[in-house]
Amino acid sequence: MKIICVLPARYASSRFPGKPLADIEGKPMIWWVYRQASKVKNFQAVYVATDDDRIASECKRLGMKFIMTSNNHPTGTDRVGEVAKKIEADLYVNVQGDEPLITPDAIKRAIEPFYEDKRITVTNLMTEIKRQSDLIDSTVPKVVVNIRNEAIYLSRLPVPYPKETEGLKYYKQVCVYGFTPQSLEAFSNLSKGPAERAEDIELLRFIENGIPVKMVEVEKDTIAVDTPSDLKLVRNLIRGNI
Repeated sequence: MKIICVLPARYASSRFPGKPLADIEGKPMIWWVYRQASKVKNFQAVYVATDDDRIASECKRLGMKFIMTSNNHPTGTDRVGEVAKKIEADLYVNVQGDEPLITPDAIKRAIEPFYEDKRITVTNLMTEIKRQSDLIDSTVPKVVVNIRNEAIYLSRLPVPYPKETEGLKYYKQVCVYGFTPQSLEAFSNLSKGPAERAEDIELLRFIENGIPVKMVEVEKDTIAVDTPSDLKLVRNLIRGNI
């Protein structure tokens, strides 16, 4: 199976402009993600997918493979879809460029279901919420699954509502996805539904159109860098582990 890893990276972010190039111990954030993804032996190649010359320049300087994509993509999945049209593969793994703490083992977990069940076309990682701040943070999508660990819904609010708290656990999305070429093509041909428009969570497009999304639980927590305060926390954690 030919598997390509794609790291969508755009410079223009409403909450944090220039985020992929944010400095962490002398290297841009995207480099830390690329380094982790490159440790996954299942990948035939790892590419940064960007629309910005500044990010492309850093990729050249640091020896990271990259591919230029359109600046009109509304989501990272759309950007991965463009890469799929340019580079043929059996599977595309999208690792968000703002996940510098992601581990190679966690990334590999998004691949495993495709070997186990040929009917699966989309996977996503999730982890149990351990920090109260994550539960109330609207930048952290929360996940509800069915008994087959398929996503029922994702929300920026704490879901499900805790009317009964016994045995209740909350899960958050970890932004590593697996896509078949067919699922990426379907995504690009589908319109945003009311839930996706309201929540601004692109994975809801699959759910609203009846395409199962297999959620895979991972134990190790991660911190997606959505704000400068997230970056400060990640810097301190990485500094402590070097």
